Amino acid sequence: MKTELTEPKVIQKLKSNYTKTYAKNNIQLYLIMSPVIIFLFIFSYIPMYGVIIAFQDYLPGMPFLAFDGSVKWVGLKYIKEFMSSIYFSRLFSNTILLSLYNLVFGFWIPIVFALLLNEIKRQRYKKLIQTASYMPYFISSVVVAGMVLSFVNVDGIVNNIITFFGFSRQSFNVNPNAFPVIYTITNIWKSFGWNAIIYMSSISSIDPTLYESAQLDGANRIKQMRYITIPLIMPTVAVLLIFSIGGLLDTNSELILLLYNESVYRTADVIGTYVYRVGMLGGKFSYGTAIGLFTSIINFLLLSITNIISKKISNFGLW
Repeated sequence: MKTELTEPKVIQKLKSNYTKTYAKNNIQLYLIMSPVIIFLFIFSYIPMYGVIIAFQDYLPGMPFLAFDGSVKWVGLKYIKEFMSSIYFSRLFSNTILLSLYNLVFGFWIPIVFALLLNEIKRQRYKKLIQTASYMPYFISSVVVAGMVLSFVNVDGIVNNIITFFGFSRQSFNVNPNAFPVIYTITNIWKSFGWNAIIYMSSISSIDPTLYESAQLDGANRIKQMRYITIPLIMPTVAVLLIFSIGGLLDTNSELILLLYNESVYRTADVIGTYVYRVGMLGGKFSYGTAIGLFTSIINFLLLSITNIISKKISNFGLW
């Protein structure tokens, strides 16, 4: 009986000592993480209470929450209004299509680039190529959009190349069918190098002795990549794929706003640009917030479904 009574106390004491030791040994990591956590808490979590204006007729200067009758609650009025809007089908389809183009044509490029970059043995060339690849990520989207629009203009470099091969000039910047191609290529070029850093860090964590053992068994670089590198980075690939599918309704609205014009609304206007025009410029803050809440709910459902499927197929997931 004494053992049964004292054992829980011993276990509790051991757990307490382990927790204190773990916290003490990792205090530097907590200090490094703290600025990011504080930033996210202040700018991402505290403003979340503002989502309640999606369920009320809000005007600037009105309180977000009051019990004196000054707040007019309207329920799901604005979500229903958006779903019944004549623009809903166009906005929803454009958002999905542009995100799918970026997912299908852009998701695998950072993976292939990281795998190929890992095969470069000379560190000098490797660092040079890696630096050149993620430099576009730090270029302002305004500058990038200006460059792209000048390239696809009637007298731009793209049309100069086309005329060199005997074709006529075209106004790609006002061609609705050309916009998805222009946006996808621009978005991939701007982000693939930066996204490859995640895969490079995952590759660098692989135990070098695995490659040494494979070399002793006669495996060449392609087989090492196929049977060692790719399987060991699959957890990272699965997690990023889940995030990508979970963000299908989150296109790069900033880049689209800089690239598009009224002539290409048919294929370029997405939910994010519509919220900017109607919610921000039009002053319909409750309407814009309701649309944002709608897209967030859809994204969360996609994220959860993708995570469940990934767990069942590959045993990798976010939770």
